[in-house]
Order: sequence, then C-alpha cells, then structure tokens
Amino acid sequence: MENFFFQPQTRNEPVSLSAPRKFHFRLPGYSPTPLHDAPEIARSLGIRQLLIKDESRRFGLPAFKILGASWAIYRALQDRHGGSVEPWHNLQELERKFAPLGPLRLTTATDGNHGRAVAHVARLFGFGARIYVPAGTVQARIDGIASEGAEVKVIDGTYDEAVARAALDAGERCLVISDTSWPGYEEIPRRVMEGYSTIFSEIDDELSRRGQEAPNLIAVQFGVGALAAAVVRHDWRDPRPRFLSVETLRAACALASIVADKIVSVPGPHDSIMAGLNCGRVSLLAWPIVSRGIDAFIAISDERAIEAMRILARAGIVAGETGAAGLAGLIELLNGPGNLERRTLLQLDHRTRALIIITEGATDPEAYRQIVGRDPGQVFTAPPPGAVSSA
Repeated sequence: MENFFFQPQTRNEPVSLSAPRKFHFRLPGYSPTPLHDAPEIARSLGIRQLLIKDESRRFGLPAFKILGASWAIYRALQDRHGGSVEPWHNLQELERKFAPLGPLRLTTATDGNHGRAVAHVARLFGFGARIYVPAGTVQARIDGIASEGAEVKVIDGTYDEAVARAALDAGERCLVISDTSWPGYEEIPRRVMEGYSTIFSEIDDELSRRGQEAPNLIAVQFGVGALAAAVVRHDWRDPRPRFLSVETLRAACALASIVADKIVSVPGPHDSIMAGLNCGRVSLLAWPIVSRGIDAFIAISDERAIEAMRILARAGIVAGETGAAGLAGLIELLNGPGNLERRTLLQLDHRTRALIIITEGATDPEAYRQIVGRDPGQVFTAPPPGAVSSA
C-alpha cells in the first residue's frame, strides 16, 4: 500500500464549542499554551509560515491529553451525580460535590499520555485509577502514570487489546474513560473529543490578537482519530483549511480504512517509536468525521519522526516522538518522494500557512537524549530569533 492517499472531495460540519474551555479555565494551573512561529522551518519546507501549537506542557503534564480526559470525566461524573453541579468556582468546591459518588475508580487503556491524564484527574477528585498499557510500553511512561497514584497493568498484547481489557472493568464502582469508541460506547469518547476544542479556540484567539491569517494547511497526528476529528470539527475561519492526517507506517489504520472505504484493523505488532500512534483501529465515533473531512492521509517512518524531533530541538522546542509527528508528516509531504504531485493535489505553494501541534514533550527522557543528543532540559524552550510566541 502507498503511504499517501488524497481525496478530492471532502466536507465537514463545523461545531462551535465554548463550554470545555470555560471548564478548563476554572481548573488550577490553566493558561493557554504557546503558539510559536517557526520561519526557518517554514523556509525549509518551501511555505510562507509554520505555526506550532506547543502542547508539551499542559496543566503540569507533558501532553495535551488532559484537556479531553478532564472534560470527559467531568461530564461523566456530572451524569452520575444526576445533573448539573453548577455553580462552582474552584476544584475544592467541585471535589466536594462529587465526593458522594465515591468510592469510585476510573480506568482506561493507554500508550502513555491519555492514561496519565485520567490518573491525574482521578487523583484531583479523590478517586482511584487503574490504567492498562500494552506490552512494550517504556518504563518512563509507566512510571509517569504510577506517579499519579494509579495502578498500572501491563497487557500481553497491543493497545487495542488493552482497550478491550479496560472495557471489562466497567461497573457501578468503575468508570471507563476511553478516548476511542465501540458499539454502545460513544458518549465519553465524544466528550474527550470536545475537550480538545480548547486547543483550537486558543489558536483562534491568538491569531486574532496578532492580526494574522488562519492556517490553510493543518497536519494532525492520527492514533484512534479523536484529535484529528476535533481538528476537522472546529469552526475554522473561511476558507476552510486542508487537513493532513499523519500516522506511523506500522499502524496506519486510517490510511488503510480510507483506501478500503470502511474501518479496517491493522494487525500488530504496533511498535513504532511514535507510541501514541500505535493504534490498529480507528475510533467508531471519529470515522464518519475524519473519512469525510480529511483531505489527505500520510504514513511516515520512525526516521522521519527522528528528523523532526532534531529540527524542533534546534528551534528550541522539545517534542517527543509522537509530538514531532505533525512536522514529520509535513516533511514527508512537502519534501519527500512525489512532493511536487502532492503539492499540486493539495494546492500548496510558497503562500501556504501551515499549523502543527506538538502533542507531547519528552515523555521518554532517555530515548529523547539518545535521539536528539541533549537532555530535554538543555533545549532552550523558546522560539528561535525572529519568531513570535504566545505564552
């Protein structure tokens, strides 16, 4: 199978959401994450502008996942409570309102970041957490989850098998908080997707503040598809941007599904260094959105991710393997084999304004040191000279 697929006719149904950001605003430690402008990288790609939304630090965690997990947990607990818990002004008030729901355990499957986010929110609310991870999950990510007070269970299988195992725990005293969906389980994954909308409303606000135009190309990492679906659903300014899905060659479930025109599973082992993309099946909830709304699907090698990590480090931005995948996808698209044809198909040229999302920082510090040649703390996490950033 080719590593690229273009569909000439796409459509999406934008949704404007404000409630998730209002919720996040009331959580301790909320602040918009930086939006960097990387002119040197843009020039190397032959485009006008590259915007980088840096989610490597969000609410004290090294990834964006807490946005979806916290909103989904809040809404699920609200449902168990029997209705709205408004008004509340701080976490302490909210914790008191949810206390009667205990004892309660939150559980999920993860390649690392989503599970840590669920465990973190469970701890904030005073609940327990059990997190299932697939075989081969690096110890640093397991330790990160355990640091939130969670019980971590390693499954002798793939991420998809860990999802199936976590689903078995659902019950009166256990709430499953998954970011992927299956028949009969869609409400919580929908809330996870909604939670990611905070990222894009922050981007809108910052671009308006700067008086800059919106991007016309957005490259987004694709695991099970929740983030990609959130990107497609956002009410971007007209004209609608082009959307590029970026997957690992070792688990390109969206690419395989769009070629087959139906959801198909990609068998394991899913062993890319881009651990957050090691997913063999598209979310049932995300599929109708991404299959209609994404313009192009591309699958990349681990070597491209390594290249992107090093480029970002030179620009002063720490990105883990999955976090760098958006840039890696752009490099493959714009500078890789067949790039002239792909540029023509997507109508990309020197006027293109692209956006990528650094979805995670150095969640495996030792691997980061080996790849980049520096400790994450030695990378100057600020935009390079001449660039623009929003704190």
